[in-house]
Amino acid sequence: MPTDELPETLHVTTDDQMRAVSNLTRHRIMAMLRFEPATITQIAARVGLAKGSSSYHVRLLERAGLVKVVRTRKVRGVTERYYAMAARSIVLPDRGEGGPDVLMRHAVADLEESPAESQRHVGMMHLRLTEEQFAELGARLGALAREYRELSDPSLPDTSLVFALFHPARRNETEGDAK
Repeated sequence: MPTDELPETLHVTTDDQMRAVSNLTRHRIMAMLRFEPATITQIAARVGLAKGSSSYHVRLLERAGLVKVVRTRKVRGVTERYYAMAARSIVLPDRGEGGPDVLMRHAVADLEESPAESQRHVGMMHLRLTEEQFAELGARLGALAREYRELSDPSLPDTSLVFALFHPARRNETEGDAK
Protein backbone atom coordinates (compact mmCIF):
# COMPACT_ATOMS: atom_id res chain seq x y z
CA MET A 1 0.00 0.00 0.00
CA PRO A 2 1.56 3.30 -0.97
CA THR A 3 1.78 5.76 1.89
CA ASP A 4 -0.63 8.06 0.00
CA GLU A 5 -3.43 5.57 0.69
CA LEU A 6 -2.84 5.42 4.44
CA PRO A 7 -5.19 7.12 6.87
CA GLU A 8 -3.79 10.48 7.96
CA THR A 9 -3.70 9.76 11.69
CA LEU A 10 -3.98 6.93 14.16
CA HIS A 11 -4.76 7.88 17.75
CA VAL A 12 -2.95 5.80 20.33
CA THR A 13 -5.65 4.80 22.78
CA THR A 14 -4.76 1.42 24.29
CA ASP A 15 -2.11 0.33 26.78
CA ASP A 16 -0.64 -2.05 24.17
CA GLN A 17 -0.26 0.79 21.70
CA MET A 18 1.32 3.06 24.33
CA ARG A 19 3.80 0.36 25.35
CA ALA A 20 4.62 -0.23 21.70
CA VAL A 21 5.38 3.42 20.90
CA SER A 22 7.26 3.98 24.17
CA ASN A 23 10.13 1.72 23.09
CA LEU A 24 12.96 3.47 21.22
CA THR A 25 13.66 0.51 18.91
CA ARG A 26 10.01 0.27 17.89
CA HIS A 27 9.94 4.04 17.41
CA ARG A 28 12.84 3.70 14.97
CA ILE A 29 11.12 0.86 13.13
CA MET A 30 7.97 2.96 12.75
CA ALA A 31 10.04 5.90 11.50
CA MET A 32 11.54 3.66 8.85
CA LEU A 33 8.19 2.20 7.80
CA ARG A 34 6.65 5.64 7.54
CA PHE A 35 8.06 6.10 4.02
CA GLU A 36 8.08 2.65 2.49
CA PRO A 37 7.11 -0.94 3.29
CA ALA A 38 9.90 -3.29 4.35
CA THR A 39 10.46 -6.93 5.23
CA ILE A 40 11.79 -8.15 8.57
CA THR A 41 15.22 -8.62 6.96
CA GLN A 42 15.22 -5.08 5.57
CA ILE A 43 14.07 -3.65 8.90
CA ALA A 44 16.79 -5.58 10.76
CA ALA A 45 19.49 -4.27 8.42
CA ARG A 46 18.26 -0.67 8.53
CA VAL A 47 17.71 -0.44 12.28
CA GLY A 48 20.78 -2.51 13.17
CA LEU A 49 19.02 -5.44 14.84
CA ALA A 50 19.23 -9.19 14.63
CA LYS A 51 16.48 -10.60 12.44
CA GLY A 52 14.82 -12.30 15.44
CA SER A 53 14.74 -9.04 17.43
CA SER A 54 13.35 -7.21 14.43
CA SER A 55 10.61 -9.82 14.08
CA TYR A 56 9.74 -9.55 17.79
CA HIS A 57 9.37 -5.76 17.70
CA VAL A 58 7.37 -5.78 14.45
CA ARG A 59 5.00 -8.42 15.89
CA LEU A 60 4.33 -6.19 18.91
CA LEU A 61 3.69 -3.22 16.64
CA GLU A 62 1.38 -5.30 14.46
CA ARG A 63 -0.57 -6.61 17.47
CA ALA A 64 -0.99 -3.02 18.67
CA GLY A 65 -2.39 -2.08 15.25
CA LEU A 66 0.41 0.38 14.51
CA VAL A 67 1.89 -1.48 11.52
CA LYS A 68 0.37 -3.93 9.11
CA VAL A 69 1.25 -6.28 6.29
CA VAL A 70 0.65 -4.47 3.03
CA ARG A 71 1.87 -7.13 0.59
CA THR A 72 3.44 -10.56 0.45
CA ARG A 73 5.55 -12.48 -2.02
CA LYS A 74 6.91 -16.00 -2.22
CA VAL A 75 10.69 -16.32 -2.10
CA ARG A 76 12.06 -19.87 -2.37
CA GLY A 77 8.90 -21.30 -0.84
CA VAL A 78 8.81 -18.81 2.04
CA THR A 79 6.22 -16.04 2.26
CA GLU A 80 7.94 -12.69 2.70
CA ARG A 81 5.78 -10.01 4.35
CA TYR A 82 6.13 -6.30 3.73
CA TYR A 83 5.13 -4.13 6.67
CA ALA A 84 4.07 -0.49 6.63
CA MET A 85 2.68 2.01 9.10
CA ALA A 86 -1.07 1.79 9.69
CA ALA A 87 -1.35 5.60 9.31
CA ARG A 88 0.79 8.52 8.14
CA SER A 89 1.11 9.90 11.66
CA ILE A 90 0.53 8.68 15.19
CA VAL A 91 -1.16 10.90 17.77
CA LEU A 92 -0.31 10.15 21.37
CA PRO A 93 -2.70 10.86 24.22
CA ASP A 94 -2.00 13.74 26.56
CA ARG A 95 0.84 12.66 28.79
CA GLY A 96 -0.77 14.22 31.83
CA GLU A 97 0.97 16.53 34.24
CA GLY A 98 4.47 15.32 35.02
CA GLY A 99 4.19 12.32 32.70
CA PRO A 100 7.00 11.41 30.32
CA ASP A 101 6.99 12.93 26.86
CA VAL A 102 7.79 9.82 24.83
CA LEU A 103 8.32 11.59 21.52
CA MET A 104 10.80 14.09 22.97
CA ARG A 105 12.74 11.31 24.66
CA HIS A 106 12.98 9.39 21.38
CA ALA A 107 13.94 12.56 19.50
CA VAL A 108 16.72 13.36 21.96
CA ALA A 109 18.01 9.77 21.76
CA ASP A 110 18.02 9.93 17.95
CA LEU A 111 19.73 13.33 17.98
CA GLU A 112 22.42 12.15 20.38
CA GLU A 113 23.14 9.13 18.18
CA SER A 114 23.22 11.08 14.93
CA PRO A 115 26.69 11.42 13.39
CA ALA A 116 28.51 14.44 14.82
CA GLU A 117 29.65 15.45 11.34
CA SER A 118 26.09 15.44 9.95
CA GLN A 119 24.30 18.69 9.27
CA ARG A 120 21.85 19.65 11.99
CA HIS A 121 19.88 22.62 13.17
CA VAL A 122 19.17 22.61 16.89
CA GLY A 123 17.99 25.65 18.76
CA MET A 124 15.91 26.79 21.68
CA MET A 125 14.21 30.13 22.19
CA HIS A 126 12.35 31.54 25.10
CA LEU A 127 9.47 33.73 24.00
CA ARG A 128 6.73 35.73 25.61
CA LEU A 129 3.61 35.46 23.50
CA THR A 130 -0.08 36.19 23.78
CA GLU A 131 -2.37 33.17 23.64
CA GLU A 132 -3.28 34.16 20.08
CA GLN A 133 0.37 34.38 19.03
CA PHE A 134 1.05 31.04 20.73
CA ALA A 135 -1.80 29.39 18.83
CA GLU A 136 -0.77 31.01 15.53
CA LEU A 137 2.87 29.92 15.92
CA GLY A 138 1.77 26.35 16.72
CA ALA A 139 -0.48 26.26 13.66
CA ARG A 140 2.26 27.69 11.40
CA LEU A 141 4.88 25.22 12.67
CA GLY A 142 2.43 22.35 12.11
CA ALA A 143 1.58 23.57 8.60
CA LEU A 144 5.27 23.94 7.72
CA ALA A 145 6.03 20.42 8.99
CA ARG A 146 3.12 18.98 6.95
CA GLU A 147 4.26 20.92 3.86
CA TYR A 148 7.73 19.39 4.07
CA ARG A 149 6.34 15.93 4.84
CA GLU A 150 4.57 16.12 1.48
CA LEU A 151 7.95 16.79 -0.16
CA SER A 152 9.57 13.75 1.47
CA ASP A 153 11.13 11.31 -0.97
CA PRO A 154 11.93 7.76 0.25
CA SER A 155 15.07 7.74 -1.91
CA LEU A 156 16.60 10.60 0.10
CA PRO A 157 18.40 10.32 3.45
CA ASP A 158 16.25 10.32 6.60
CA THR A 159 15.62 13.66 8.22
CA SER A 160 13.91 14.15 11.57
CA LEU A 161 12.04 17.29 12.48
CA VAL A 162 11.00 17.82 16.07
CA PHE A 163 9.45 20.91 17.51
CA ALA A 164 7.92 21.65 20.85
CA LEU A 165 5.97 24.78 21.65
CA PHE A 166 4.77 24.84 25.20
CA HIS A 167 4.36 26.91 28.33
CA PRO A 168 7.05 25.81 30.79
CA ALA A 169 6.04 25.13 34.38
CA ARG A 170 6.10 28.26 36.48
CA ARG A 171 8.82 28.05 39.02
CA ASN A 172 8.21 29.31 42.51
CA GLU A 173 10.42 32.39 42.80
CA THR A 174 11.37 31.69 46.41
CA GLU A 175 12.24 28.10 45.53
CA GLY A 176 14.33 29.39 42.62
CA ASP A 177 16.08 31.97 44.82
CA ALA A 178 17.06 29.30 47.36
CA LYS A 179 19.01 27.34 44.75
